[in-house]
Amino acid sequence: MRDKIACEEACTRAYRESDFAAIIVRPSLTYETVWPIAIGGWNDFTFIDRIRRSGEIVVHGDGTSLWTVTHSEDFARGFNGLFGNTAAVGHAFHITSDEVLTWNQLYTTLAEAAGVAPKFVHIPSDFLAAMNGWERGNLLGDKAHSAIFDNSKIKRFVPGFQAVIPFHAGARSTLAWFEADSSRQKILPAINQTMDGYIAARRAALALLPRK
Repeated sequence: MRDKIACEEACTRAYRESDFAAIIVRPSLTYETVWPIAIGGWNDFTFIDRIRRSGEIVVHGDGTSLWTVTHSEDFARGFNGLFGNTAAVGHAFHITSDEVLTWNQLYTTLAEAAGVAPKFVHIPSDFLAAMNGWERGNLLGDKAHSAIFDNSKIKRFVPGFQAVIPFHAGARSTLAWFEADSSRQKILPAINQTMDGYIAARRAALALLPRK
């Protein structure tokens, strides 16, 4: 994120000082051949395999923070409309879906696409960050907070733009892509070990709390 901010600042400076034809685009979590999840894998099949084996899924916080995921085809509809659009030069645009879901809803939708009911283990984000430094940026610096975007500007500059793929349809499309080729269905033991470690550590910490 810091690198993207620095890049935006450089492009904006070049536009103002040198008339550089810059257009800044700000997507959110965009998916098609990856899983738009916070913990559990990205471009592998570990998450789906785990829930199908009745494995427990780590959800940061209480799972109620709001998030926006966008199918790549929807993003492309807005992005392509900016090419050759001279009126857009010097502007910045959000390009995301207008559908806003909680993390509980996101994980439940993925599980339903896989044909199972998820088993959530909610763990505070700061607890996860204390266990793994990478989660500090992943969660406390990003996904632990609600993210809702205003797409009114891209709709003004690209008439007719609308994200039309709801997540329940996109999730099934992503699953179908993985299942169409066995080479895509990689299971990474390290991801399972990480989730199991988080769950075990949280339960051990809760066991030490005084009982009421």
